[in-house]
Amino acid sequence: MTSFTRTGGRAADQLRPVRITRHYTMHAEGSVLIEFGNTKVLCTASVEEKVPPHQRGTGEGWVTAEYGMLPRATHKRSDREAAKGKQSGRTQEIQRLIGRSLRAVFDLKLLGERTIQLDCDVIQADGGTRTAAITGAWVAAQDAVNQLLAAGKITATPILGPVAAISVGIVQGTPLLDLEYVEDVGCDTDMNVVMTGAGHFVEVQGTAEGVAFTRAEMDQLLALADKGVAELVSLQQQSLLK
Repeated sequence: MTSFTRTGGRAADQLRPVRITRHYTMHAEGSVLIEFGNTKVLCTASVEEKVPPHQRGTGEGWVTAEYGMLPRATHKRSDREAAKGKQSGRTQEIQRLIGRSLRAVFDLKLLGERTIQLDCDVIQADGGTRTAAITGAWVAAQDAVNQLLAAGKITATPILGPVAAISVGIVQGTPLLDLEYVEDVGCDTDMNVVMTGAGHFVEVQGTAEGVAFTRAEMDQLLALADKGVAELVSLQQQSLLK
């Protein structure tokens, strides 16, 4: 075990400063700017009175997501994927993850035959964009559902509870919570963990980037993620009271 010094002297088990700003744009039913340190993601939730073909006639709704990065969200400009004519494999993988994560805490029958479309656009990337997107998208979805309830379109909330996500990893032998970019690119192990507010796992994505990790190290990382997600869920709930 080595000692790794983090930016600003942040503790190994400490989140970056998290800010959740609701009603960030005026048109969407739910609109949230979420910030994990220098990572900033705009999450909007739109309600559509239709469902994809596989849900038609089932009486159930659908929750889905799209994800993208602005050209200068990173250190160097990247071309818009629309200009390339196709999405990258990374983009497709992340937006499917966001959709799966949100559906894990939805009762689609209570939503009725309508869709909540989540759009997560990275304004600035400094590590953890997918985890910030999931955490912010849930708050945006909650605002969209509240509008449906207020309009009398549904009689009970379809949201079963919170969901949030965080990254963890091992850098120079030290398990860390909420990796920023310089930590992410130099880590030996990288893991993204999605959990519900009840502490149940929705998805665990773990990879040995450099050195294979042990079961004991994996348990350490999952314990860090559990702590981080619990803090994020508390921040989500606080944001909804504002």
